[in-house]
Amino acid sequence: MDKEIPLSISFPPIESKDAQILILGSMPSIKSLQQQQYYAHPRNAFWPIMSELFDMQKDWDYQQRCEHLLKNKVAVWDVLKACQRKGSLDQHIEPQSMIANDFNAFFQRHRYIRQIFFNGAKAEQVFDQHVLPTLTGKINQISFQRLPSTSPAHAAMTLEQKFHIWQTNILTG
Repeated sequence: MDKEIPLSISFPPIESKDAQILILGSMPSIKSLQQQQYYAHPRNAFWPIMSELFDMQKDWDYQQRCEHLLKNKVAVWDVLKACQRKGSLDQHIEPQSMIANDFNAFFQRHRYIRQIFFNGAKAEQVFDQHVLPTLTGKINQISFQRLPSTSPAHAAMTLEQKFHIWQTNILTG
């Protein structure tokens, strides 16, 4: 680990015991960590996409949006509990600093999870490397799907293209 880069620590999931869908990011951005809110960067497409998928009002505050996701049986978390990273980009996460969240405990508390959607390639990659080999229990009953990152850094797709892929997978999955 690089002693000069501070350790970033994630925060608890948006969760309820009856959640059926889990959306996983890699690690919250600096803005999200500062605000202790998932996808707090104003240009991140996560909340606009969720608003369209689950009929949220544009003026809802963070707590209302979270509660509405939970009513729709959607949980949100990140694969990493902690890591060192210069800035907010996934590509700058120091591999040797990665500490994964405890997914065995999470799945013990959330027995109805049937689908995991990765918000981007890094979340899937880190999950496959650091979490999947440690899982016990009925993991084979859960389907996994990578979706395009909602990060503003993922500019290869428009918001409309991202939305269409998210909609196709989440609402029909």
